[in-house]
Amino acid sequence: MADEAVTQMQTNADDYDASQIQVLEGLEAVRKRPGMYIGTTSSQGLHHLVWEIVDNGIDEALAGFADHITVTIEKDNSITVTDNGRGIPTDIQEKTGKPALETVFTILHAGGKFGGGGYKVSGGLHGVGASVVNALSTSLDATVVRDGRAFYMDFARGHVATSMKEISADNQPVSRGTIVHFTPDPDIFRETTVFEYKTLLSRVRELAFLNKGLRISITDLRQAEAKVETFHFEGGIREYVEFLNANKDVLFEEPVYVEGLENGIAVEVSLQYTDDFHSNMLSFTNNIHTYEGGTHETGFKAALTRVINDYARKNGQLKENDDALSGDDVREGLTAIVSVKHPDPQFEGQTKTKLGNSDARTAVDRMFSETFNRFMLENPTVAKQIVEKGILAGKARLAAKRAREATRKKSGLEIANLPGKLADNTSKDPAISELFIVEGDSAGGSAKQGRERLTQAILPIRGKILNVEKASLDKILNNEEIRSLFTAMGTGFGNEFDVTKAKYHKLILMTDADVDGAHIRTLLLTLIYRYMRPLLEAGYIYIAQPPLYQVRQGKFVQYLDSEEELDALLPTLPATPKPVIQRYKGLGEMDAEQLWETTMDPEVRRLLQVDMDDAIEADQVFSMLMGDKVEPRREFIEQNAQYAELDV
Repeated sequence: MADEAVTQMQTNADDYDASQIQVLEGLEAVRKRPGMYIGTTSSQGLHHLVWEIVDNGIDEALAGFADHITVTIEKDNSITVTDNGRGIPTDIQEKTGKPALETVFTILHAGGKFGGGGYKVSGGLHGVGASVVNALSTSLDATVVRDGRAFYMDFARGHVATSMKEISADNQPVSRGTIVHFTPDPDIFRETTVFEYKTLLSRVRELAFLNKGLRISITDLRQAEAKVETFHFEGGIREYVEFLNANKDVLFEEPVYVEGLENGIAVEVSLQYTDDFHSNMLSFTNNIHTYEGGTHETGFKAALTRVINDYARKNGQLKENDDALSGDDVREGLTAIVSVKHPDPQFEGQTKTKLGNSDARTAVDRMFSETFNRFMLENPTVAKQIVEKGILAGKARLAAKRAREATRKKSGLEIANLPGKLADNTSKDPAISELFIVEGDSAGGSAKQGRERLTQAILPIRGKILNVEKASLDKILNNEEIRSLFTAMGTGFGNEFDVTKAKYHKLILMTDADVDGAHIRTLLLTLIYRYMRPLLEAGYIYIAQPPLYQVRQGKFVQYLDSEEELDALLPTLPATPKPVIQRYKGLGEMDAEQLWETTMDPEVRRLLQVDMDDAIEADQVFSMLMGDKVEPRREFIEQNAQYAELDV
């Protein structure tokens, strides 16, 4: 039998010929392999469809032909994007022999972004955006208004449903421009086809910041009362920096702003220093967020470090024998936006969000260094503050280096002797290993007794850890509770963080279900966000959900999360025997068995996974809740107190 199987396999291999070569025509390739074109068919890919159509309107704005774009979530969860640009051409495209409108939506790599003079700068997928959206939608229709005439065409899953026809230009939402309406295909987006208003809002606002003077509106018609918000920033990224620093104390009121054009590359940079210990830097190329940085970011960093060091030397704040300030030193407390518009951007990196053009580095470096040097000379008081902040950061960096070296000397066997009292799991496979950060020695003891030793490690912490939002790195590394967490995870921290070295792929925060527990959880999340962010991005951070009540009646036992659940359950129980109700004010009140069956058993426990959908909003929330400014925190509490369930 075995010989027969081998012979059959060889025969099948020998049959490999031209008949087995599959040719996908038109947009079939997009539907067959959508991930190649939009990255993923998850919620992220779904929202990417919107940006591909919006990008076409942005390109019209960059070319000087549009100043208003609207995004509407219709009642049926379809999307309409309208711009008041020139409108997609409707005359016959010479090569295809079809109307240009049909060509743009049905043929890959068809568009005005390939050097034909249509656009000098563009974002998106370089001519595949409209056709990809069409291919991945159950239906798409496009209306073009040009020269007082209107044309309409609709499609189904990438194919023409109705040939282009002229319709009345009356009552169209624009007197000139393009209107695209589409419904995502649930056969492609199986995870979800529901658009998140918050996700769309965040990106619409960002696009308005990045394209000063452009007005972008977003409307959600899915509720009884429509949500409508419009963004328009004449100050562009300068206002973006102010927005990011709204909850922070700044060293100077007006952000520095640089704008210019060099060799066809449009450069914009804006920055402002705060009294924070963290930097917040965002870079963009043609409105695309370059998460991995690139040459434009490198040029900015080099210029910033050079200008500040030169100024410090000339003004005697750095002596001849003093070491120069490092890039990390001069960026402490910095909020900066670097945005370039490049006629031919070349992206690299794992996610294709890292700019590789060398001319972008030169343009940003030269343009920014000239303006920032002038700013330092014209504002000596502020310049002195910036240098002093860098010098203090340098001293803290050296102290942190000493603390880091001390941490590295700890061996795995010594971890158990740290204040954290880690009880490690026996498995060395990170994929199945879990680290519980447990509030209190009592709960930690129960967790150690009740855990599954193969996969679950326990690290108790004593009360509230240091608020890292208000502390320098050297103070953070001198905190024993935090140092034990860094050491236990094995990833390093800050700039040296390496998520591939994580010993556990689940880091579970297990705190009491009361106000103090919520505070401790927030302190831990602040630490993770600021110094271990790749764990969040990898999806390794979870929050345990311990119950508030246990109801026992004879052999019947049920755990409940709220007083409302308790009130609903009690009337359904027999009158006798009288149910016994236990209220858990803390994890320490549970014995090992109860803690296991309610909070730690993978079969029945409930974990909340912490994600990073909007890093900018997360940064602002952490600054507001954990920073020095009281007023924004008070406003937040006043607005949200009605939603809190306090244990009074």
